[in-house]
Amino acid sequence: MRVVSGSARGCKLQPVPGMNTRPTTDRVKENVFNLIQDHIREAAVLDLFAGTGQLGIEALSRGAASCDFVEHNGTAYNVVAKNIQTARVQERARTHRMEADAFLAKAGAKRFSLIFLDPPYGGIILENALRSIERFDILSANGIIICESAVEDKFAHGFEVVRERRYGATMITVLRRQDGGTDE
Repeated sequence: MRVVSGSARGCKLQPVPGMNTRPTTDRVKENVFNLIQDHIREAAVLDLFAGTGQLGIEALSRGAASCDFVEHNGTAYNVVAKNIQTARVQERARTHRMEADAFLAKAGAKRFSLIFLDPPYGGIILENALRSIERFDILSANGIIICESAVEDKFAHGFEVVRERRYGATMITVLRRQDGGTDE
């Protein structure tokens, strides 16, 4: 695992030990960032199921203004913190050791312009996160959500599908608000 582009390009990131985390492959990550390149600069990013932190770190390396990393697993949380330090992006990173739903409920009036959702495969966790994002209204008016799921996963949501791309057994879905809402 490495940072593909930007200020931390080539930086090697540590994996989470064990089999509980499934890091996004470099190939998929590079393709995802090619899809969303116009949304990264100065973005307020949320990496909700951070795992290793690689998606948020990649966004910071490419010029995002800030990233909130949310990870409830203690081992993974420590890996995220170490990877942030290794990539030298700590001044724009905030880490939160808590469940995704708890973070979303406490996010308050904060708005994110780029949200990464890469939870364990199976659909229900992703579906619940999308419902909470919608309920707590944390996606900015022009923001996008990047969902990584298994190809066979089905999940309901109230967002507009901008694009879907399949990479082997992985599906990347790009979503945005349907209501064309405005930030206040």
